[in-house]
Amino acid sequence: MENNTTQISREDLEDLREAFNKIDIDNSGYVSDFELQELFREASFSLPGFKVREIVEKFIAGDTNKDERISFEEFVSIYQELKSKEVRESFRKSITRRDGIRSFGGTSGISSEGTQHSYSDEEKVAFVNWINKALADDPDCKHLVPMDPENESLFKSVRDGILLCKMINLSEPDTIDERVINTKKLTTFTMTENLVLALNSASAIGCTVINIDAQDLKDGKPHLVLGLLWQIIKIGLFADIEISRNEALIALLEEGEELDHLLSRSPEELLLRWVNYHLDQAGWQPISNFSDDIKDSKAYFHLLDQISPKGECADEMRILIDMSGIHEQDDEQRAELMLRQAARLDCRQFVTPQDVVAGNHKLNIAFVANLFNMYPALNKPKDNGIDPSLLEGESREERTFRNWMNSLGVTPYVNHIYSDLVDALVIFQLYERIQVAVDYKKVNRPPYPALGANMKKLENCNYAVNLGKREARFSLVGIGGENINEGSKMHTLSLVWQLMRRYTLKVLSDLGDGEKVNDQIIIGWVNATLKQGKKDTFINSFKDKLISTSLPVIDLIDTIAPNAIRAEMVKRGDMTETEMLNNAKYAISVSRKIGAKVYALPEDLVEVKPKMVMTVFACLMGRGMNKANG
Repeated sequence: MENNTTQISREDLEDLREAFNKIDIDNSGYVSDFELQELFREASFSLPGFKVREIVEKFIAGDTNKDERISFEEFVSIYQELKSKEVRESFRKSITRRDGIRSFGGTSGISSEGTQHSYSDEEKVAFVNWINKALADDPDCKHLVPMDPENESLFKSVRDGILLCKMINLSEPDTIDERVINTKKLTTFTMTENLVLALNSASAIGCTVINIDAQDLKDGKPHLVLGLLWQIIKIGLFADIEISRNEALIALLEEGEELDHLLSRSPEELLLRWVNYHLDQAGWQPISNFSDDIKDSKAYFHLLDQISPKGECADEMRILIDMSGIHEQDDEQRAELMLRQAARLDCRQFVTPQDVVAGNHKLNIAFVANLFNMYPALNKPKDNGIDPSLLEGESREERTFRNWMNSLGVTPYVNHIYSDLVDALVIFQLYERIQVAVDYKKVNRPPYPALGANMKKLENCNYAVNLGKREARFSLVGIGGENINEGSKMHTLSLVWQLMRRYTLKVLSDLGDGEKVNDQIIIGWVNATLKQGKKDTFINSFKDKLISTSLPVIDLIDTIAPNAIRAEMVKRGDMTETEMLNNAKYAISVSRKIGAKVYALPEDLVEVKPKMVMTVFACLMGRGMNKANG
């Protein structure tokens, strides 16, 4: 887009951000093209559908990222152009501040030139305080924490990669083998290694990092740093808001409600249900959101009173909540008095009184999630008559597929791999990632009609399966749209696996100038490379038992990235199961550290899961070919 547009005022920028956040319901930082019309409407700039489609087509044609999604910065750029005003002044390089919004201008490698970026000072303060508490006792972070929430130290603290790696492990334990993190005598190279490790590991747990690279983090770009940290923190906060991990959530079942309905709820929906459960116990009216409905702090007072320890067990302390503050007339002072009670539960995190009164959705939901994690105050029903098999958590394979989808930035965010794919909208986005054209004139989009909603979703699923059979040439024998629409595990996994496999192989095909890649080509490359590196290991297939030791993976890394492997970290010879797992953890983390975007888990290597093993070797082949081409 040409840079002949006006700089919008900061007041307008805040309004646009508020509109964007309302449409970006999963807080991914992006909206999809079919949400753009609704976004313009929310921003009080209604456009007819055909005009929005023209804008989308023009945007995609000039989209240097080729990520086919619209970030806030890109939306602002489109909005500016549509306003068709002359540029009144160039963006200033210096950082300015107004009402908690910090803005900085200039060009960006990930969006249109001249876009103004902004970030919330409140978020920065909240994240700094959370990180200071979380990493206070970590010896590897003594040079970083505590940070001062009032200055810009957070954006400098991420440049060596250590803090990001540690935060990832706090949110999803054991994602990174900490033996692989460079912590001593850091150089530009070893800091970059840490950042690559952090980015690939963040991707593996479901963060979208498409528009971020190590240099962005080294430069401490505020909006990118805060965006990545929020994704990492949110994954940790939401981890246990899942019935399979906390069966006491069954207590939130409403009268006459099927368990399947509760199981399909997102963590945010479950949090809202949890708050209203306790408000009902308190005889207080329910809330419908974490913004407008909590601004007066009264719901929070009642929530704290309900969840605080009552000393009912011999080893349980008793904390009585002082409710007198609920009668305070000033909203901000009432919020402060409420937070003082939260502090008595060691839960004064993420929000200030101003954030509560302003209804900051992101920070308030983080505040409530932390309350839930600390004091759920739910009792698992003793005799619920529920089939225990329904409460099984997702398998490793399911989690890997779900994280892969989310890392690509699909919308809406996938919380449950089966129930969240029943309208096929996420599947269509995955087809686009493997360059299978989707005719969106054939796609039904939300909001669906009250009557016939499932029929519209079924039509989408039928089209998705037809695309797989006719255009992608997938093997979908016996799979129909109704199987995806019903959330059939076997059939949904079959389709998603073939999408992930094609995506993985497409990366190799692109590196090989379009040459078709199959399993045998990958195995041949692996063995040829191991031989070239004078290694004793080789594999016959992706089921080869030797893979359980991870030695073929480790030797392959050592060949394509000399000095990446530290021999003293690798166990050879006879191994116990623990030693095999340690080798696998090391192999996966070093793979990510050298730039291979590996989604598989260490257990996949130890148990020699052929599908996941294939992706590991394919990603390393891509890294090796990249090096050769470079």
